[in-house]
Amino acid sequence: MMTKEARLRAGDAATALLAAMVGGGFFLFRYFLIVPRATVGICAAQTPPLYCVPRLWVLKAQIFGLFGWVALALGILAFISGKRPFAGLALGAGIAAVVNYNGTAGIIGADLGIAAWGSLLARRPGWG
Repeated sequence: MMTKEARLRAGDAATALLAAMVGGGFFLFRYFLIVPRATVGICAAQTPPLYCVPRLWVLKAQIFGLFGWVALALGILAFISGKRPFAGLALGAGIAAVVNYNGTAGIIGADLGIAAWGSLLARRPGWG
């Protein structure tokens, strides 16, 4: 009985890079612009710097759980379509969701993205 082994393709490096850029980018944004307590006072000033606008958007998206829902939607899309870019985006969005405290739906989305990517690596047929 022959078993199929997983093989990396050219698109897998781009998928891993995409996941690292999305997840790592949100991690670094949070680490440098949201976590420090001084940014609260800086952004409450009369004339706040320009980075306070995306900081506010990230915090509002965190409150509404948007990161988790986006990761879940991308994970479902990756699982159904079987496309590597969607799998990388689902994994990166899942990391961003966990970093921004939306881990419940984010982990499920990242897991679906990893499952889709693993299915592509093993050349198993997907849903789509």
